[in-house]
Amino acid sequence: MIYVMGKVVHTFYIWFQILKETIMASGVNTLDSIFSFLGKNQTLLTADITMMKKILVPVDFSEYSGYALEVASQIAKKHGSGIIILHMLGLSESVLAKSEEEELKEAKYYMKLAKEKIKDLTKKAHLQDVPVEAIIQNYKIFSEVNQVAQEHNCDLVVMGSHGTSGLSRFFVGSNTEKVVRTSQVPVLVIKQPHEDFNIKRIAFACDLDPENIPAYSKVVAFAELFSAKLETFYVNTSGANYMGYSDIEKKIKNFTDKLGEEVPVRIYNHYSVERGIFNFCLEHNVDLLAIPTHGRKGIAHFLAGSTAENVSNQAKLPVLTLKL
Repeated sequence: MIYVMGKVVHTFYIWFQILKETIMASGVNTLDSIFSFLGKNQTLLTADITMMKKILVPVDFSEYSGYALEVASQIAKKHGSGIIILHMLGLSESVLAKSEEEELKEAKYYMKLAKEKIKDLTKKAHLQDVPVEAIIQNYKIFSEVNQVAQEHNCDLVVMGSHGTSGLSRFFVGSNTEKVVRTSQVPVLVIKQPHEDFNIKRIAFACDLDPENIPAYSKVVAFAELFSAKLETFYVNTSGANYMGYSDIEKKIKNFTDKLGEEVPVRIYNHYSVERGIFNFCLEHNVDLLAIPTHGRKGIAHFLAGSTAENVSNQAKLPVLTLKL
């Protein structure tokens, strides 16, 4: 067993060396163990959500990651941001356990293929005049997206998703959920193409617990960035979790007292949190839904007790998640 583990470590080392040689030979810059090629108009960017200077977009070359990249490019153009494209090769140990000669051939093949696809992406019209950096990693664990985001001081992660049946299934069990659950950086989830990503109304779904205050502050900054109207709302469910008006008023007062300012909070009555969230967004013509997440507890914790119903029309709404 020790021998096998040693072999894997040794193979990874060789594989990294091969990738570095492959990249450098093709004129691609190497930054530490992260492999990147720099697009035109590369600029020095800093991390600050109020400025939105650097956006990370994980891509798998699917149509959904294409939607995310197009939205990211629109945000970048409006706010003078740069984009980092991240592709995760995710090569298995079976590939890395071959002979060094086979390894070299495999590594060069996959690296060349990924680079060609990324270069094709950067030629898209919507990415013209946008500073772009591309990173190719052999990550297989999507939680590592957070590592890249933090190492590169990213302000926002924009990610595509194909979930179609409710907010729980929209995240839980998907790669998107894994990123959302672990990312310290706000994650914007995109499910369909947006020719004009024009955000005018943002709804922040909140359970009014004081731990939501940092997330609320980030949403306020995000809304100001887009000159969008922000509405905070609480879904009051029927049954055991139902709260009377006076109890909700106390909850709101506790939240605003801890926040240090008055915040208008709408109360929306519904039999489920999930359906209530999307019905509210539909009825109020919301352009973007913002919700807090509880890290390892995942989005399911926020929706505890709800049913993953078919709300595909509403679920096409862009969703901004913020780590508590």
